[in-house]
Amino acid sequence: MSSKILIVDDEPFNLDLLEQELTDRGYSVERAGSGTQALSKVESFHPDLILLDYQMPDMNGVDVLKEFRNRGSEIPVVMITAYGTIERAVQAMREGAYDFIPKPFEPDHLALVVQKALEREKLKREVEILSAEVRERYHLIVGKSVKMNQAIDAAKKAATSKATVLLLGESGTGKELLARAIHNWSERKEKSFVAINCVGLAKELLESELFGHEKGAFTGAHQLKKGKMELADGGTVFLDEVGDITSDAQTKLLRFLQEREFERVGGIKPIRVDVRVIAATNRDLNGDIRAGRFREDLYYRLNVVPITLPPLRERKEDIPELTDFFLQRFSKETKKNFSEMTEEAAEKLLAYNWPGNVRELANVIERAVVLGQGPEVMLHDLPPGIVGTNQGSLSPDLSYHEAIDAARREMVLKALAQAQGNRTAAAKILGLHKTHLLRLIRSLRID
Repeated sequence: MSSKILIVDDEPFNLDLLEQELTDRGYSVERAGSGTQALSKVESFHPDLILLDYQMPDMNGVDVLKEFRNRGSEIPVVMITAYGTIERAVQAMREGAYDFIPKPFEPDHLALVVQKALEREKLKREVEILSAEVRERYHLIVGKSVKMNQAIDAAKKAATSKATVLLLGESGTGKELLARAIHNWSERKEKSFVAINCVGLAKELLESELFGHEKGAFTGAHQLKKGKMELADGGTVFLDEVGDITSDAQTKLLRFLQEREFERVGGIKPIRVDVRVIAATNRDLNGDIRAGRFREDLYYRLNVVPITLPPLRERKEDIPELTDFFLQRFSKETKKNFSEMTEEAAEKLLAYNWPGNVRELANVIERAVVLGQGPEVMLHDLPPGIVGTNQGSLSPDLSYHEAIDAARREMVLKALAQAQGNRTAAAKILGLHKTHLLRLIRSLRID
């Protein structure tokens, strides 16, 4: 979709030139012959950028710009005038203009300024969206439960220091979210937050990820690579599943935590950086120490500020709030209108033990929204493993993913029966595209 540009000038000849130049470059253009008309056009056209003549009879460009800003508009404005003095350029920039182009303009210069202004506005919107997403994600680490609030209080206190933090807890409890929160509560929030998942990386790969490597350090090292510790200088490094790193990597990490310096793989020059380390694990590190799998001295270096995140089964009072949050998120993503759970469905969520914690709850609500009809999540929208739960226990013979597949199979069979075998009609009942239903039928091996 092409960007929309409003051009404002009291001279038709200039409007013709600008319109021709911009439409030739693929932009959607609307014209205004005065400041008053421009104010009206902004309301109906909703431009991405405004090219505004400085000298006009009813309102000069700066007055129009001021009125835009008074009305709350943040659309970028580029001033264009034949009276292009430095003083007027400075005045326009002070009032919030993005740039200033003198007449007669060079087409390439005009195109470059327009491109840069639109790119800057796009980046600004992306940052705003990302910030909103980050704020939204932090919602997942708050709640009413005493244990969760104790963990958050400890994290906020730790954030004001440089101390290494060790986050403990089961998978799906939100350790990475809390690590990001600690970073954003700290003085390092303007610097990088770099996350490294330590699981499954070979010794050479993990050390290269952490500390980088010199050209020729090993087969495939065709050029120098800076490691995450170096790239995060001034910021925070999050080591997820730190209990799974190899003994050699443990030795290098210990030395780094002691000295705050390292050498790249294949290098001999010490590199010193200032980074905050937050580590996380779902393992019993004390048991790994006794078994000889984890260095005790490294454990003490990591365990300066230990924070344990409670599993969801120990903070069930937070389930209604988390459920509402996920309902809103997935309703928005799927463009469906789910407002709440039925009482029976809500009771089943509270009765279940949630071995997958918050991550599993998110999956269950997403499934209910995708497969359900709304506006309420009904009991039959939940997986059989949750609907059939008794005192929060899940059948040992049925894994979570097996329960999901069983529920999908049941819903597809029910829709096919209701549609008397007509797959197009069954797809409509389920709210799916026919091709999606056919893939489900094949994947679930339904005859």
